[in-house]
Parts: sequence; C-alpha cells; structure tokens
Amino acid sequence: MLTPWIRRALAVAGSTALVAMPHLDGAVAWINSGPVTSQSLRGKVVLVDFWTYSCINSLRQLPYLEAWAAKYKDAGLVVIGVHTPEFSFEKEHANVARAVADAQVAYPVAMDNNQKIWRAFNNEYWPADYLIDAKGRIRYHHFGEGDYAATEREIQELLEENAATGVSGDTVRASAGGIEAPPSGSVRSPETYVGYRRAENFASPERLTHDAPQSYTPLTTPWLNHWGLSGFWNVGAESAVLQSAPGGIVFRFHARDLHLVLGPTTDGKPVRFKVTVDGAAPGDDAGVDVSADGTGVVREPRLYQLIRQKGFVDDRTFEIEFLDAGVHAFVFTFG
Repeated sequence: MLTPWIRRALAVAGSTALVAMPHLDGAVAWINSGPVTSQSLRGKVVLVDFWTYSCINSLRQLPYLEAWAAKYKDAGLVVIGVHTPEFSFEKEHANVARAVADAQVAYPVAMDNNQKIWRAFNNEYWPADYLIDAKGRIRYHHFGEGDYAATEREIQELLEENAATGVSGDTVRASAGGIEAPPSGSVRSPETYVGYRRAENFASPERLTHDAPQSYTPLTTPWLNHWGLSGFWNVGAESAVLQSAPGGIVFRFHARDLHLVLGPTTDGKPVRFKVTVDGAAPGDDAGVDVSADGTGVVREPRLYQLIRQKGFVDDRTFEIEFLDAGVHAFVFTFG
C-alpha cells in the first residue's frame, strides 16, 4: 500500500527498488527521548505516526500505537510520533508535553513545528502511519484511523522478516474510554471550523466578519450541520475569540459525541461555560469535560468532549454559553 509519490519514486528508481525512509531532521524538540535519526533506526522495524494532539482521529488511534510499542518492543519495533501542529497553540512545548503525558505516550515524539518531517514524507494527513523495514525502506502506509488489524499484521510480517522470534499472530484489541473511545456508526456531522479560513455552514443572520469585533444574533432553529454565534466575537483565521461575556455558539448536529477544540484567554485565565442539548442540561449525555448540569471550565488549549449521548442518536441542537470573555473556539469534531 504505497502513496502516489512513493510509486513515482519507484518508477524512477526501478521496480526492484524501495523508497528509503526520509530523514527525521528538523524537529524543534523531542519529548520522551533525545533526537532520533533515521540512521540510528537501521536494524529496527519503525512505525512513524504523524499526529497532532487536538485531532480526535489522532487521539482515538493512540491506544493502538501505545499497545504496539509495548507488545513488540523486544521484537525490534520502534514507534516514533511526529507531532505536526494544525493550530498555533500546538507549537508550544509545554502544551504538547502535557498532552503526551496525559495520554501516557511513552515512545519518542518529535515536535515538527515547521513541517520539515511532514514535507520530507510528503504527508498530507492526520493521522498517517508509515512502516519502515530494518533496512530503512518504506514498506506500508495507512492514512486515517481504523484498519488496526491490517496494520498490525504488516508489523508482524516485517518483524518476522527481520528474524524476530516469538512474534504472536494475535492482534491487539485496545479498549479505550473517554475521548479515545472508537467512533460510533451514527456520525452525520462533519468536522466544522470556527475560524474563517475554513469555516462552512455559518448561519447567524449577520455576515461572518474577518479579524474585527462583531455582534452576532442567537440562532433559534438552525438547519442540520449549521452553526452560529451569539454575542460579541472577533473571528480570526483559525479561531473565534469572545470579546465580552456572555456569548455562545449553537450547532445542530447528528452524532453520539460532540467535541470542540477550545483555548482559555490569551494570558491563560480559565473560562467558565455551560452547555445544553435541545435547551436542557445534558445529564447522562454529558461528555467527559462537562458535569451533568452542563457546567465546565476551559483551562488549557485542547479538545473538549462536551456531549456523549447514551441513548438514541438523532438531530439535536447543541448550545454552549461562555460566562467569561477571552475564550478561543477552533473546530467542532464528532464521533
């Protein structure tokens, strides 16, 4: 399973050649280890995972990566995380280090803030996994979450090819809860950005103003997968920032889980919020970052799970009201 750029490289080099693993130079920092080079990995089977810590797809894959790293360590597998940020707050070392620790990731993680490793691999996706054999050649890739058994069988084959013994043919069945739990089969709402660079389906009566404070009117009955603002906001390219409290966001969605990437004020002060579903407190449908009465606090920039429905999934109207100014709202994701 090879990407188009690898196929082109094979055509140039000859059908018997394999593409060498690109370099790992360019990381601004490493977490859990000192700098790792592609040369130092020769003789090992390597899994390189491109991820970013506010991406729900990346987070749901982590239990499998961690399980593989532990299960096959003695057989010669090395897992390398390449953290290539999507948002500016994901470039901060303290934020990434906290996310790595919270997720209990023990393998080396490169902070690829300038996308040098990303570009060396010609990568385009979060998450993206590349398997490299003991001779330093790319042998397999997988884009997006899922297909874990297929990826693990490729790991097993490369380890056995490298003369590893005692490699079990069983595959991992990672069980995760909270944010890392697998997605449901009832997602009909797409990833939706709040910043104007990629914003879609904005439905407040007012036009979305770029890089300037604007007062927005609350929505009453939005269409499915449409959203709007209420209150006084400044919408930038990657996020909207509440200028004065209170203010809110309304989204009509269809999914078991609703997540929202949020950040506190620019100077790090926490922001209180309250969420409702169809006008009522979420109760048993509260996500891990919300109390049953709908209250919660934004303390650090990350993905917040606000709704996890326990019963029948249908079109619902979600609303979040922020009780303090300065919150940053980035993107909705669903599960």
